[in-house]
Amino acid sequence: MATSNLAKMYANVLGAVLTLVGILGFVSPLTPMTASAPHGALLSIFAIDPLHNVIHLASGIIGLAAANTAGGAYARLYAGVFGAVYALVTIVGFIQGNTVLGLISVNLADNLLHAAIAIASLAVFFAAPRGNNAVARA
Repeated sequence: MATSNLAKMYANVLGAVLTLVGILGFVSPLTPMTASAPHGALLSIFAIDPLHNVIHLASGIIGLAAANTAGGAYARLYAGVFGAVYALVTIVGFIQGNTVLGLISVNLADNLLHAAIAIASLAVFFAAPRGNNAVARA
């Protein structure tokens, strides 16, 4: 795969996954309460709550828009911004343990996943070419 398509593909995949996760977070049978997730745990693993679900939905929709608007011209920017944001969310999550700024519920699984997303997003940001070269051409 050419690096010119990397950011666009990444934004599409991450956007679709985050959108799906945001939707599934509202499906009660998939989000039983656990000791580490009093508001519910998606697939009994990841702590979630309504705001966390909305953030996933918004992040996913923004990713899909970045990948599919202007030929993917914003996909690299999406990877960079979300990499930085997820890095901060990871750090705060590890420091606070079960919340991020008292706004969203997290647990160790969330923190590890957020760290992986941050690393992958920043890797895509730095690997994908800048400017018009990042736009996939038919």
